[in-house]
Amino acid sequence: MTTQWHRICTKDDLEPNWGEAALIDGHQYAVFRTASDSIFVTEHKDPASGSLVIARGIVGEKGGEPTVTSPLYKEVYSLVSGECLSGADLRLAVYPVDVRDGEVWVELPA
Repeated sequence: MTTQWHRICTKDDLEPNWGEAALIDGHQYAVFRTASDSIFVTEHKDPASGSLVIARGIVGEKGGEPTVTSPLYKEVYSLVSGECLSGADLRLAVYPVDVRDGEVWVELPA
């Protein structure tokens, strides 16, 4: 599978412990900056409902792992692996991120 890097925004555009939605080639992604200053990119679509709401989720951590909690059904997802940590058999797609000279880039399937 071929991939392509896409610039999303600057790191300073993102607030700590908050998510933003990004539109890339007609597809929506959720971009998060954690309190520890790490950046994560996931699908914006909630795996349980199919609604585009993940960027509005609550950013936190569980067992030291950065997480986002869905604003609809409250499933907790790892921002590292996409695994649902609250017991449901669901997964949130996560994507590789690179911060280059203060700019946030994400690697997506081409």
